[in-house]
Amino acid sequence: MASLQTSTLIFSSSFSSSCCSSSRRSNTNAAIHVPKLPRVRFTVPKTATKLVLEGLQLREPKHILDNDSYNNHSAIPATPTAATTQLYAILEAVADRVEMHNNIREWRDNWNTLLLNSINMITLSASLMAGIAGTAAGAGVSVSALNISSTILFSAASGMLLVMNKLQPSQLAEEQRNATRLFKQLQIQIQTMLALHEPTEQDVKDTMEKVLALDKAYPLPLLGAMLEKFPKKFEPAVWWPKNIQSQKPSKPNSQMGKINGWSAELEEEMREIIEVVKTKDIEDYERLGSLVLKINKILAISGPLLTGAAAIGSAFVGQGSASAIVAVAAGSLASAVNAFQHGGQIGMVFEMYRNCAGFFNKLEDTIQATLEEQDLEKRENGELFEMKVAMQLGRSSDQLRELASKSASSRLEGISVDEFGCKLF
Repeated sequence: MASLQTSTLIFSSSFSSSCCSSSRRSNTNAAIHVPKLPRVRFTVPKTATKLVLEGLQLREPKHILDNDSYNNHSAIPATPTAATTQLYAILEAVADRVEMHNNIREWRDNWNTLLLNSINMITLSASLMAGIAGTAAGAGVSVSALNISSTILFSAASGMLLVMNKLQPSQLAEEQRNATRLFKQLQIQIQTMLALHEPTEQDVKDTMEKVLALDKAYPLPLLGAMLEKFPKKFEPAVWWPKNIQSQKPSKPNSQMGKINGWSAELEEEMREIIEVVKTKDIEDYERLGSLVLKINKILAISGPLLTGAAAIGSAFVGQGSASAIVAVAAGSLASAVNAFQHGGQIGMVFEMYRNCAGFFNKLEDTIQATLEEQDLEKRENGELFEMKVAMQLGRSSDQLRELASKSASSRLEGISVDEFGCKLF
């Protein structure tokens, strides 16, 4: 009976303590209410997922494993060919040339601006001194200091103008600008070649010839290798290796039908495009280039002559009113000529015309060399070639065909086509 009472007391005490603890927990929860935090979802961007997947795909081996190598887990990556390794070496050299020509271009562009501002400031300061000296001499004041100073400044301006006109910094900068663009173009061509197919030894040889032709067309040094800035005759720029094939007009291919995208109609279309480019675009740029060359020669001679005359006139200021007028007028006119020649960058315009005429000559050589290849399978795909020619001339393929048709009909009528081949420039 005692044991029964004891167990009853234990059960009742435990039940009461559990109830108390439960009531305390409920009171505590009621007193302290913790709000539920919002659920935050972290999502991976689709772009990152796509890049990761693409990276995994790029890391897949290009070779196919056979059963033995797959079972042994001992696959060996394919070794690049000698032509591939050589082409990558050329690609590194081309990338370095891009950087070099771009740096030289910035330097020569700054050089043109600094020399132009310096020479004009010197010339205008000397003209001002000569004018003050002429005014002071009429009042009986000694002007020997002003005479000497203005004469020295005019003489310095003459010497600096001779050097600047000989070098033509704006033309030098344009040369390097074109070289940078063309080397970037070659760099992209090499990268495309490596991405599309396995290069051959002939690809390496052709690429090397292109690099050397660009080095010759746009040299970096000034002494000994600088291009002639005042040639006797305007000549387009040449930055590609000359085709060793004969330059005789190609005959229509005897093969009929459409092979590798080529047909008799497409060949005739390309010949008409050559005719339009030769009779319209090349002739126009040669005419404009010759005109700019003559203007630049006149300005290059006039500037130093005017500053020289101003130096002589400033030396005799005070001995007559005419000497002061000659010094001031010649100095002011020399500043205007210098600003027009180098501020207007006439040398750069001349080089731009050389490059544009060279572009059309290169297009003509490319089409001619392609048509001279009698094996149609060895040519570039005809439709792709037509599209490339159209894009270079700023036209669509349909517009290119329309131009060729218009040229053919105009020649039958004995007149020249009334539009230029290129719509870009």
